[in-house]
Amino acid sequence: MANQVEPRLIKPLYDEMQKERFVTLATIDFETSGPNVSAISWVLAKDDSTLYFAVDNRSRILENINKNNKVVINLIANESTYSIQGEAQLKEERLQDVPLKLALVEVTIREVRDVMFYGSKIVTEVQYDKTYDKNAAEKLDRQVMEAMKKA
Repeated sequence: MANQVEPRLIKPLYDEMQKERFVTLATIDFETSGPNVSAISWVLAKDDSTLYFAVDNRSRILENINKNNKVVINLIANESTYSIQGEAQLKEERLQDVPLKLALVEVTIREVRDVMFYGSKIVTEVQYDKTYDKNAAEKLDRQVMEAMKKA
């Protein structure tokens, strides 16, 4: 049976991407032309065909996107695993109202593919803990997500 393919986010995925969450981002490395995978958490669905994510404005991710704007975001949600393929572009060099120097990247979604292997489902989603000051982490997370919502 073929995996489901959609041209945009389905509602359960859109809803899941309204809060900070763990995803992986695949880009093409600007030096090696090979795959490069990063874990990020500041990601937001602006609408069902647009994602925003924030990264340090010195990140290799930005150099990679500058040379080749094709990206894939891997999302575990809705009891499955999804590959969200799109084209990325720098939207803001410096995200406003955030104390860190973060860049805002916009991803135009081209395809959302359920890539979970046949006959299985995710029963536990990825969880993580911030390893620095919890209050500072929560405050920064709120600032970043609010700034992305305003963008």
